[in-house]
Amino acid sequence: MAEIKDRMMKYVSQKDRNIMINAAQGHFATSHSHINYYIDVTRIKIRSSEGIEAARSVRAKLAHHVTNCDCIVCLDSTLVLGGYLAEELNKGDFAMNNTHDAVYVVEPEENSIHQFMFRENVKPAIQGKDIIVLVDTMTTGETMHRAIECIEYYGGRVAAVVSIFATQDILDGKYKVFSLFTTEDLPGYASYPPTDCPYCDKGIPIEAMVNGFGYSKLI
Repeated sequence: MAEIKDRMMKYVSQKDRNIMINAAQGHFATSHSHINYYIDVTRIKIRSSEGIEAARSVRAKLAHHVTNCDCIVCLDSTLVLGGYLAEELNKGDFAMNNTHDAVYVVEPEENSIHQFMFRENVKPAIQGKDIIVLVDTMTTGETMHRAIECIEYYGGRVAAVVSIFATQDILDGKYKVFSLFTTEDLPGYASYPPTDCPYCDKGIPIEAMVNGFGYSKLI
């Protein structure tokens, strides 16, 4: 089988034709599931031109559903995109309670038992604030559950979830998920519990472990 990087293809968002991601089909594992696509959203997370375009697209989606935003909590190295999104939200269409008239952009720390936390100097950006949680990809929602639990523990209110790619548009029947890409953009995309994976059942080995930082080959 060809190398993962050689199988990468460009996929254009059906929601915004100016935004693209790269993806390769195969058998991959995350910390929570097995998936048949490795989705690489690096270009949106590190390229300024694509980050700005993505932020504009997200702002347009949020405008019809979210009225308040004080802080963007960024997961999986999405700080650059979070900064551009904050600039878009600062343009005046969204109300905020911050004394500095600017949207805060923060990243939680993850401790040794994989719990998210905020240090004392960052807590004021969370407590009593309306929060948008930003992540690169959301499949099972487990990482987002941990993030929301953390935010609510520190007294924040989750106004919306934003993901570059997501498999669902509502989380827990409560949190609206705004995404640039969905399973409709990746033909045949599927996610499986590790104990019920058809690739494993057929003896097809896992090619790589994947997360928000990229992939690590296993074969």
